[in-house]
Amino acid sequence: MAGKQKSVYVCNVCGYRSPKWNGQCPDCGEWNTLEEEIVAVSAAGLQKRSSVSFQAQRLSDISQETEHRYDTGISELNRVLGGGLVKGSLVLISGDPGIGKSTLLLQTTQSLGSDKSVLYISGEESAHQIKLRAERVKVDCENLLVLCQTDAEAICEYIRSNSPDAVIIDSIQTMAISEINSLPGSITQVRECANLFMRLSKSLNIPLIIVGHVNKDGNIAGPKVLEHIVDCVLYFEGEKNNSFRILRAVKNRFGSTNEIGVFEMRNNGLIEVKNPSKALIEGKPLNVSGSCIACAMEGSRPILAEVQGLVCQSNFGNPRRMSTGFDYNRMSMLIAVLEKRAGYFMGNCDVYVNIAGGLRIDEPASDLPVTLSLISSLKDQVLRDDCIAFGEIGLAGEIRAVNSCETRINEAIRLGFRKCVISKYNLKELSPELKSKIEIVGVNNIRSAYDEALK
Repeated sequence: MAGKQKSVYVCNVCGYRSPKWNGQCPDCGEWNTLEEEIVAVSAAGLQKRSSVSFQAQRLSDISQETEHRYDTGISELNRVLGGGLVKGSLVLISGDPGIGKSTLLLQTTQSLGSDKSVLYISGEESAHQIKLRAERVKVDCENLLVLCQTDAEAICEYIRSNSPDAVIIDSIQTMAISEINSLPGSITQVRECANLFMRLSKSLNIPLIIVGHVNKDGNIAGPKVLEHIVDCVLYFEGEKNNSFRILRAVKNRFGSTNEIGVFEMRNNGLIEVKNPSKALIEGKPLNVSGSCIACAMEGSRPILAEVQGLVCQSNFGNPRRMSTGFDYNRMSMLIAVLEKRAGYFMGNCDVYVNIAGGLRIDEPASDLPVTLSLISSLKDQVLRDDCIAFGEIGLAGEIRAVNSCETRINEAIRLGFRKCVISKYNLKELSPELKSKIEIVGVNNIRSAYDEALK
């Protein structure tokens, strides 16, 4: 019996469903996020099932086999995935247009295709365009198959009949199921296509990577449920005018979500940055005030970055405050602490903070290098070039301890730094052997930290 149709309105942020349109989502409070969805109600589908055809398993009977991972040939990508591409996993990779998503995935086929068959499905580009990009990034894999198709059901049938070892779909917003009366990229199409590919990946036990677009806010386009369906969500970050790209995992059922991969975009594709700390501080100017080296932890990886501060006299009644790569509200708090607790007045000055290299630092350990760079610029005094600092600053002006202190110091030693300014509460956990390799100074307030960074 043919089903009747009805309309529901679905929030593209939280997935809330409403029988009528509202300007504001009643669940998450976001504005103008409800979109119409046509739902076909089948009379047969409403009938209650009379028998159960599935069986539950005891937890003790489930095998503990280690998941099998494919080596992508790109160590930075393997790091973010947790060691490689897991068989039977569904991975979503997203990022701004032109950031390098398709280029990265095409480069992975070079290693995967050495001993496995890889199917690359494109709904946005022609086979000729893919061939041109493959020549540019030097991909000449014999086991790489290219399919230009947007019918999700036809794609699934092709995969079942040909049984490739890995599948890449670029992108999920171009896929459509003919039975659904919605345009490709709509909430319904994206959700149902993702569900279809998820069931296919699990049933055939093959890894499947899908590319997702982002909206104007930088979030993955489509319903929020899309991120719940997949096993792993990767974000590609980076500025268009900067060559560095950062691949970050925000969800991973088979590994950590704290790891990042660093790449550099060049004419021949994305190149792994094996030593991101060295790359980020390579262009640091010498004998210039307002510059300090910070050490941020990205998962288990310490990354050194240059913090630049600029304090200058304001020409207007309201001084400007600008921050790039560092939280603006935290910068305002640190300025208030400097004025109230340390006596460095910036009320009539414009203040700018920048993390060089396009990196974004969010952890509290970067408080100390930010304040040191601002004081250095305010007093126009040059800090030591071979000095590194990290520590959290409280509202009382105290320097608090941070985690992974030894890991950060070892990274500083490896790159040739000779002095490290940290919280005095971190000193007791450091080994004597580490203290003999670098001068480590423990401080408890901002003024003493600045004096030590000058020596």
